[in-house]
Amino acid sequence: MTTSLYLPPLLWEPIVRTALMEDMGIGGDITTQALAKPGQHLRAVFRTRKDGVLCGLEGARQAFAMLDPTVRFSVLKQDGNQIRQGDVLATVEGSATALLGGERTALNLLSHLSGIATHTHHIVQAVADTKARIACTRKTLPGLRSLQKYAVRAGGGSSHRLRLDDAILIKDNHIALCGGDIRQTLHAARQYAGHLVKVELEVDTLDQLHEALSCEGADVYLLDNMSVPQLEQAVRMIDGRALVEASGGITLQTALPIARTGVDVLSLGWLTHSVHALDIGLDIVPT
Repeated sequence: MTTSLYLPPLLWEPIVRTALMEDMGIGGDITTQALAKPGQHLRAVFRTRKDGVLCGLEGARQAFAMLDPTVRFSVLKQDGNQIRQGDVLATVEGSATALLGGERTALNLLSHLSGIATHTHHIVQAVADTKARIACTRKTLPGLRSLQKYAVRAGGGSSHRLRLDDAILIKDNHIALCGGDIRQTLHAARQYAGHLVKVELEVDTLDQLHEALSCEGADVYLLDNMSVPQLEQAVRMIDGRALVEASGGITLQTALPIARTGVDVLSLGWLTHSVHALDIGLDIVPT
């Protein structure tokens, strides 16, 4: 598990609350209301149906606690742990209305975030014999950015920018905004940036990179959709003067050849915007 893995409960709360309100509507869980006996209590276990990396326990806990503060939620694994098919991850005991009412919200968060952590782990392991780090991007689902980026960290990855105000990242549309002149664009960015703000420049061609390197340059170069030979040449051109990031359609199969070109970071948008959930279930057990 990543040693610095932590996300304050306060950041989970509005997301979990919104999910529960969306699910409950104005009448609540009418199925459980119709079928549960007054005061009926249940015990259930979260169990993984696939191997993976766990993430999202705090979200699952809050999904029940918001419905009934007396619910007992006990963890057997921790976020960031590698889990095997059949492992029990946590137990929950409390009112039937809380357990069944919060089930879907808890599982949605736990399965989605564990899916992100799992796929991140696979990519991280694929490039483990290189210096390259794996990073996610701002291609997150609206409202879920803090949780999704936390899940990437649970899988051993890191984050690119969290928000637009983290760093200056100059892309093709920004260069177009400045009349297509890379030198002018970089100069304007440098004039605006404070001494703690890094400037990153995205380039699509080696000619653009050459132009950027011939002036005051950037702190980081984002090499977008370049081939492995182009990446190798770009790394030689930069020659340690800045960090080098590769992006664009990177997969589990292509990650290692790209990492071996000498780039410092591989950024992957799909880790957060379209990853498959990990199959986790909540099963009622006899009390």
